[in-house]
Amino acid sequence: MDCLESLRRRKYSVTIVLMQLIKPTTKKNHDVKFLQGNVILVGMMGAGKTTIGKLLANYMGKTFVDSDHEIQQRTGVKIPLIFEIEGEVGFRRRETEVLHELVQAENIVLATGGGAVLSAENRALLRQHGIVVYLSASVDELQRRTRSDKNRPLLQTEDLHARLTELHAQRDALYREAAHIIIDSGKQGVRSLVQRLARKLLFFKFKKLRAEALNRKKTAIKAYQSNNYESQKG
Repeated sequence: MDCLESLRRRKYSVTIVLMQLIKPTTKKNHDVKFLQGNVILVGMMGAGKTTIGKLLANYMGKTFVDSDHEIQQRTGVKIPLIFEIEGEVGFRRRETEVLHELVQAENIVLATGGGAVLSAENRALLRQHGIVVYLSASVDELQRRTRSDKNRPLLQTEDLHARLTELHAQRDALYREAAHIIIDSGKQGVRSLVQRLARKLLFFKFKKLRAEALNRKKTAIKAYQSNNYESQKG
């Protein structure tokens, strides 16, 4: 069997296996656990990163990590106090330091803070070390989810809707820039959303593997043609 035929067969077998895994299922899909690597969730405060992240990690056999929780564990204080003492600039510096450490882990679901994408360094870092998912949600939905939360210093305001609208306008394009996948977190139940997201992750991986296979095929064809040309010259 020549190298081109071998590549064709390998590509076909990968396609069949992955398309079977992407099919919806009525039972818990243990097959998604084959998807190694990190999944990184970005989005506004209240988008569901922690809730969805924990369920997704369990569903896919990964470890869940929350960057805000890690910052609180390492400093020994709540995030509002960090903002009060060091300001947002100080908090963002700590956040970047923690993210650099966390993304070195393997096979985790990482929920990031709502403002993590404000730094171009962070956006590049997250894309480099995992599949980044933007959990989008409407401002009305975000308000409903965060109106009683006192642990979010940027949302302690009399007009929560206006503040969320302002933050969403500032950050939406940055979330989209960082993301490989975008999914609306407010249109369905959490468990259905997790299953749908798992399938999207599989399909993303499938497309990536197929692109890599095509690149290998092109490289092999060029090498094959070059060898033939050299043989004919000789």
